[in-house]
Amino acid sequence: MIENCCCKTYSISDVKQYKEHMLQKEIKPTIDKREILCAETVPGPNAFVVFGASGDLVGRKLLVSIFQLFARDLLDDRFYLLGCGRKKFSDLDFRKKAEQSIREKSDLISPNNLDAFLSKLYYVDGDYNDSNFYERIKARLAELDKIHKVYEGLVHYLSVPPFLYPTIVENLAPAGLACTKKLHSKQHIKLVIEKPFGKDLPSAVELNNKIHRCFNESQIYRIDHYLGKETVQNILMFRFANTMFEPVWNRNYIDHIQITIAESSGVDHRASYYDKSGALRDMFQNHMLQMLALVAMESPISFEGDHIRDEKVKLLRSIRAFDVNKLDELCVRGQYIYSQIKGSKVNGYLEESGVRANSKTETFIAAKMFIDNWRWKGVPFYLRTGKRMAVKETEIAITFKKVPYSMFSSVGLDELPANVLVLRIQPEEGISLSFQAKRPGAKTCMSTLTMNFSYNELFETEPPEAYQRLLLDCMAGDQTLFTRQDAIETAWRLLSPIMQAWENDEYALYEYPAGAESFPAADNLIESDGRKWRQLLKA
Repeated sequence: MIENCCCKTYSISDVKQYKEHMLQKEIKPTIDKREILCAETVPGPNAFVVFGASGDLVGRKLLVSIFQLFARDLLDDRFYLLGCGRKKFSDLDFRKKAEQSIREKSDLISPNNLDAFLSKLYYVDGDYNDSNFYERIKARLAELDKIHKVYEGLVHYLSVPPFLYPTIVENLAPAGLACTKKLHSKQHIKLVIEKPFGKDLPSAVELNNKIHRCFNESQIYRIDHYLGKETVQNILMFRFANTMFEPVWNRNYIDHIQITIAESSGVDHRASYYDKSGALRDMFQNHMLQMLALVAMESPISFEGDHIRDEKVKLLRSIRAFDVNKLDELCVRGQYIYSQIKGSKVNGYLEESGVRANSKTETFIAAKMFIDNWRWKGVPFYLRTGKRMAVKETEIAITFKKVPYSMFSSVGLDELPANVLVLRIQPEEGISLSFQAKRPGAKTCMSTLTMNFSYNELFETEPPEAYQRLLLDCMAGDQTLFTRQDAIETAWRLLSPIMQAWENDEYALYEYPAGAESFPAADNLIESDGRKWRQLLKA
């Protein structure tokens, strides 16, 4: 007989059930008040020009994030922002729009800092295809530079539909707002563009070529908001600032890695865009591959932007190409259908407003990938992302190999659970590590303990919005968290075989009910290897 730590007895035949219900105990972390390093770079004066300033993203994210930086004294006093858009706004109209967004989203408001920030906002309206619009922008910038004494930095932020990127860039140059050599006053000019960076390899190459006519790569900031999240940034420090992890971060000790981005929402107001994109283009090509690169790349020679980005590109180039003859064994796509969630009816994807009636666009993708290099040879990476899933959750889970031999087999514990390290990215950012340990009580009394680190609980504050980090780095000229041209094109090249096969309708598009955690075809992708997806449903 085996006695457990609750003083109940189990026969050896009951051990399997006992192991499945082992009590998990969380070990709460503490923080050493002696900070090793805590440094922030405050950028110099910048004129921040936002195209698409009357749009939704600018209101929800951009203006709020820039205000937060201002409220934290991380912007130069001479900073100002010029909004540009098609909608006819006065400076006052634009400031009222900004104030409404900031009051709804920000918790750092005081009468003084809000009024001071709003006074730095200006607006000019016009048609993006009209060359005179850019001349008026140039004249307004010259006027505002004199008022705010900004003579060094100019940032162009394109918060517009991707088809407008070339139009705006090609009009900036003749107006003297792009090519540094044409400007006599401003020496640091930057261009920020939102994803998608093309829709496939040819379009990405074409877009890069057009932008490079007047901006060199050192001036281009391709923004991926996932890379601004604290836990994603923490991957570098977690891996390369601790000697305890690097020796086991390889094929000798790691069994497999899972990367999951599950979204509980549907396509909402993005249906017209999403139906032309799908999960592969919208999430997989950028967010997921960038996280894969960070968790698997080699150590850079220094904490500098291009050194880090060099290693990310090397990693992406090491990913094994998808074999089109075995694609159904490596990749699964799905589309959510009508269901009920907590008693409420939820439309299927084809019933969403703005979606084509016969659409084959995938809302879910799961893939099995391998990295052909010395560190990762033979280790599978399982990636999945989907809309209308059971929960909203993003995580990277590193599952280590099980102990090769259990000395506890004589009492029925012939196989012990694997250690799992989880990097939680959303909704609650943090890190957890599970391992086995003896519990007080019986001679053989073991359970899984979890060391759990939560940013919210430990630091008693919400991590900064990802856009804050990225916008600050952009103004400071730090490209570490921004995607480089070669990384973009390598990612598209890797996914081209999948896109071509799906466009030719050669592989099944599975259905899954809205609110599901998974579905059989996606499960089979990992279970055929004797593994399982991590459960996302919360207790």
